[in-house]
Amino acid sequence: MDATKLKALGLAVIETETAALDALRERIDEHFVAACRLMLECHGRVVVLGMGKSGHIGGKIAATLASTGTPAFFVHPGEASHGDLGMITPKDVVLAISNSGETQELLTILPIIKRLEVPLIALTGNPASTLARAANTHIDVGVDREACPLGLAPTSSTTATLAMGDALAIAMLEVRGFTAEDFALSHPGGSLGRRLLLRIDDIMHTGDTIPQVRSHAPITETLHEMTRKGLGMTAVLDDQDRVIGIFTDGDLRRAVDHNVDLHNTDVASLMTPDCITIQPGLLAAEALAIMDSRKINALLIVDEGQHLVGALGMHDLLRAGVV
Repeated sequence: MDATKLKALGLAVIETETAALDALRERIDEHFVAACRLMLECHGRVVVLGMGKSGHIGGKIAATLASTGTPAFFVHPGEASHGDLGMITPKDVVLAISNSGETQELLTILPIIKRLEVPLIALTGNPASTLARAANTHIDVGVDREACPLGLAPTSSTTATLAMGDALAIAMLEVRGFTAEDFALSHPGGSLGRRLLLRIDDIMHTGDTIPQVRSHAPITETLHEMTRKGLGMTAVLDDQDRVIGIFTDGDLRRAVDHNVDLHNTDVASLMTPDCITIQPGLLAAEALAIMDSRKINALLIVDEGQHLVGALGMHDLLRAGVV
């Protein structure tokens, strides 16, 4: 089969599923609003149920809800019939997914859900189905046809269901006032969590690991301190331990270019005065932004009195996964 035919087949799938998504616009209606209100009023968790491909979609919806401020988890309907129904409490809301609305494993546990008086939201492709009629509110996610040419493999229907789940989750996020910082708290191991949670205090060099010399130190002593601490720079302090400048590898190269006597020249005459400093508590991502904008590779951290409390290099941010 040639490339043109393969591209045409792939495009046909995208067009079919796009049409299924477009049809959902009219289903963001009073039933959608009712589902949102049930979840907002829930004092427990949203319990998502689904079998087969609907189960896979349900797992993703539960994960999205949970990571965007709506506590949720997925329960396999087959396992629910053998003990996992105990995970559902009267304080919860059940979100049941079934394209046909007649999935036997869901209908088997439906009487127990009703007996517990747990609010039920149904996502089906059949508003006349048993599940849809039993629900407190039903959202129609039906599609005209599947993208599968045999009309068998769930394709357009699962895409539509996933999109509706995203719509519910993001509506909840907005109403709850969920922030990027809230999102990071549930993603501490990811790059987003590191960018939004990690502070310079967690990774900066402190105490004896900070490169520092007095303003009257000769360049040779300064180079020894830079080599020993390995940050490619050193803070320059006055007699009250206040930062008055920084001496970097770049300053050294410029000194060598001008044939400066490194043995008889003090660092104060070659340092970069009034260097950029930051204070403790800053997000590591903010420190990175400062480095990028000012085209520098290190920062000195000072307190309100300009006393040196830490040092941070680009490699520290790289090791922490911020970059």
